[in-house]
Amino acid sequence: MSRVCEITKKGSQMGGKLANRTRATIFTPTPQVRKYPNLQKKKIFVPELGKTFNLLISTEAIRTINKNGAYATLKKAGIIK
Repeated sequence: MSRVCEITKKGSQMGGKLANRTRATIFTPTPQVRKYPNLQKKKIFVPELGKTFNLLISTEAIRTINKNGAYATLKKAGIIK
């Protein structure tokens, strides 16, 4: 199973391992590192349906659910038909 948010579809990104000041003093290429999103396993209850969904979502998606509501967010993401 890949580390991707089920709502925002955020995945991993490649990035540099060294700070900018360090990079300016080294003549070798900077090493690359994979950076993962902050994913959490959450049970989301949707009162309109009376169902609970087990999701692997990012912390940004948790904030979106708190702001817009569970039903609207899951419907927009395509989890609820």
